[in-house]
Amino acid sequence: MFTSFIDPARQYSASMDSVNLINSLLAKPSLTSKEQDCIARNVEHLEVMIAKDYWTTENLGPLVAAIAAGKS
Repeated sequence: MFTSFIDPARQYSASMDSVNLINSLLAKPSLTSKEQDCIARNVEHLEVMIAKDYWTTENLGPLVAAIAAGKS
């Protein structure tokens, strides 16, 4: 029998990769359409991630901030 295990630390790390990518792209003076699409995909990813119920003590503030920044 296979039991899946979700490692919140690993999921948080992956989410922070998205946060860092969004922030680095938004720091550029201008964005290509591919970069804009990349931001949108990563914002969607973060929205899915913050809705998960396995978070414990992780600081979701950077995820929320990146979502807001990516949508502005």
